[in-house]
This record gives sequence, structure tokens and C-alpha cells, in this order.
Amino acid sequence: MTPAARLQAAIEILELVVTAAREGGAAADTIVQRYFSTRRYAGGGDRRGVRALVFAAIRSLGELPPNGRAAMIGYLRAHEPAMLEMFGVGGHAPDALVPDELEEVPGVEPGLAPAWLFEKLQLRFGNDTAAELAALLERAPLDLRVNRLKATREEVQGLLLDAQPVPLHEDALRIENGANVDGLASFHQGLVEVQDAGSQLAASLIAAHPGETVVDLCAGAGGKTLALAAAMRNEGRLIASDTDRGRLSAMPARLARAGVTIVEPRLLDGGREAETLEDLVGSAHAVMVDAPCSGSGTWRRNPEARWRLTPARLSRLVAEQARLLALAATLLRPGGRLCYVVCSLLPEEGADQVTAFLAARPDFRALASERLLTPRADGCDGFSISNLQRID
Repeated sequence: MTPAARLQAAIEILELVVTAAREGGAAADTIVQRYFSTRRYAGGGDRRGVRALVFAAIRSLGELPPNGRAAMIGYLRAHEPAMLEMFGVGGHAPDALVPDELEEVPGVEPGLAPAWLFEKLQLRFGNDTAAELAALLERAPLDLRVNRLKATREEVQGLLLDAQPVPLHEDALRIENGANVDGLASFHQGLVEVQDAGSQLAASLIAAHPGETVVDLCAGAGGKTLALAAAMRNEGRLIASDTDRGRLSAMPARLARAGVTIVEPRLLDGGREAETLEDLVGSAHAVMVDAPCSGSGTWRRNPEARWRLTPARLSRLVAEQARLLALAATLLRPGGRLCYVVCSLLPEEGADQVTAFLAARPDFRALASERLLTPRADGCDGFSISNLQRID
């Protein structure tokens, strides 16, 4: 592909990304993969170059652009104006710029987030908001969690010298970005799992112990479930539940690879979860609620997510989080621990949610103040983590 053809491909992908953001379609990464799956002529260098252009444009624009062409022109005008000369050169290049585009791109300008979200994050970060958001839009590193059921961190470090492993906290290792994890023998042997260092820390803060009954209420494909099982030394009872059949179905293979045998996957019926969990009421030592959220802490991985979020969707998420917290509370025995986690930095999804829960449930107390993780301060995805305890 010529440079101009790469530019046109990036515009076509951006058009799909903008449409998906507006209509609730696939994530940008998925769209890029699908685009090239039908274009076998594109080599590895072409794919990397186009992908880099797409994500550079997404990260540069705070507001949802009207279309993919406007998104690319807005990005190039602000950051790589020389590339505008590729428009209209013929072949597979983008069509020539029209007079209106030469003057301005309506509704498109550089920014970190939609204005309404920027205002909400200012309540959290004040004068540091711009710096925090800039860190949220950098490329995410690649973190691994060492599976302590099979190896120590030091042993795995020795096996991954080519990937330049850097130890973080507890079982976390950061390796060279772009490393082919699927090609690592240590991955196929179940010695490591891909998991952001912040996600690992969230799982560890529930302090799951061997022999306990622990519930991972929103388990998804089981990332935190695997971490909990390792902390429990594969002893006890660990229930991993979710309403998403597809994500839950990915868990057995991961459990087998990690050598985990204590997990009981449970598919829940959305809105009727209590029926499937009735046998656990009042019996759990600990419950993790990794609740559905805006994902504002993961914009490094999914920068187009800030285009998808609307005030109405945020309100629905906040209501769902409150419902799941109330459900989790019913499962705990006296003295039981509740860990509430969202990969969000918006106050209403984190500290405000917990404050409302404690006001409604005097039989619970906070074990510590909210633990807030951010890419700028902690080098990991953004998380709000709160640890509570039932006291009667």
C-alpha cells in the first residue's frame, strides 16, 4: 500500500468506528481486525501503519466527530498537516479536499474528552484533570500476572528475559509492549496470564484466603477469578457468575491452563440473579463486585469509549451498580467482606456509589477509604476500589 492508500484505509476504518460509537457497535480494535481480514493484500507494515493512524486520530479528538473523513482531517490539521497533501493525488488516495474542508472541519477539534465528561472528571482531579486525561490516552503497557499455583515471580522472570520483564507489585510483571504472549511457552503452561497491574491489585485487596467461600459476582471471562483462585491456593469454594454466556464460556479453558479446580461457573439471568444465587445467601466470606461501568479508566486501551458514553447511559450504569451492590450484600455472612470495583474514574460510579450504599445499609462499614488508581499516578488502568464489611 502507498502512504496515500494507507491514509484512505484509515479513513474508512474511522468511518466504521464513528458509526459503531454512535450506534453501540464493535470496539475499534475489533473493527480494525475485521477490516484487514478481507484485505489479505495488506502486509504487516501496512496494517501497523493504518492502525497507528486510526488510533492517533481517535486519541486526538475529544468529541465524537461527524464521520471518519472529518476525524482524520481534524487530526492531520492539528498534528501532521503535511499529510493533507496526499488528498486527491489519485490511485487509492482519499478524494481531494473541498473548499469547506480547507477552511475548517465543522464539529472537529483537538480535545481530551467530551465537554460533559471533562467537567465530571474535574470534580475528581481539579487542576490536574488535563494531565490525568492525557495519561489516560497514552498507549497501555503489557502486564502479566504470575500464577503462583505453578511458579514464583522470580522463576517466571528468568523464563521471560527476552521480553525484558519488570517486576511491579506482588505477582505483576510488565513486559515489552508488543510482545507475542501467545508465543510464550510460559503462557501455554499456565504460568502467566495477561492482566493489567491495576486489575491484579483490585483482586488482591479482597484478601481471599484458602478454605473460604468467595463469589466473583461479575466474573466475565475470569481474569479476577483466576487471581482469586491463586490467592486461595486452590482451596475452598469460588463461585464465578455472570450474565454473559459468551464471556463465561471462555473461562473453562483458562481455568484448565492455570490448574484451577475450585471454581464453579454460574450463568445468571439478568435481573433475576438472586434466584440462581439463592443457595449462597448469608454464606459467603467475601464477594467481589467488578461492576459494569463506563470504562473511563480504560481509555488507553479503548479511546473511542469516551465517544460512546452518554449521560443517559451513565445513569443506567449507576443504577445497575447500585442493584448489584445490594445483591452482593445479601450473599455475605456476618463479618464478610465486600470489594466493589469499577474501572472508572467518574465519582458517581466510585466513591459516590459506595457512600449511597453505606447510607442505606448501616450493617456495613468501610474498611478503608476509596483506593483510586490512575495511569498518571500508578502506571496502570484507572480503578476505583472500595472494601466494605458486614458488621452484624
